[in-house]
Amino acid sequence: MRIAVGSGNPVKRDATARVFDAAAVEAVVVDSGVSEQPFGRAETRHGAVTRARRAFAEAAAADLAVGIEGGVAAVDSADCGPLEPIGDDLSLVMWAAVTDGDRLSCGGGPTLPLPDRIAARLRAGEELGPVMDDVLGTDDVAKKQGAAGAFTAGTLTRTDALEAAVAAAAGPFLSDHY
Repeated sequence: MRIAVGSGNPVKRDATARVFDAAAVEAVVVDSGVSEQPFGRAETRHGAVTRARRAFAEAAAADLAVGIEGGVAAVDSADCGPLEPIGDDLSLVMWAAVTDGDRLSCGGGPTLPLPDRIAARLRAGEELGPVMDDVLGTDDVAKKQGAAGAFTAGTLTRTDALEAAVAAAAGPFLSDHY
């Protein structure tokens, strides 16, 4: 089986290869069709869907294509009750989409609250990857542990988080229950 991943980011390719471990997984660089820093679940999900569709169209011999998009979204903290929520309501979110050219499935990954200082920079128009590089004093954190790894002290890496999103989206192509 051949799988096309709509990104040149090695973390997204590796997350897909974990889910489809017996497949040949190739990176196909495509545009997401959304802003560099997607805001909201709808824009983030749209980016994943666009990447999957474009990767399938570009990779002539692929059996499936996967699109993965990370973004930030407001999460209502009203249900915290009398407890003070940590961080403002902005969280890191991730979505994946899988298509065989006829059908499409979407699945979400973990949602992680963002620290106030990072959320403020994103609301001011910055992109998460460069903000994390600045905060961590590193380069290309999005191609390494990612914000997920930083926010969980390495317990959940970016690859792990994206793998969960890909697995959720891939369910209908992996399971006989659909």
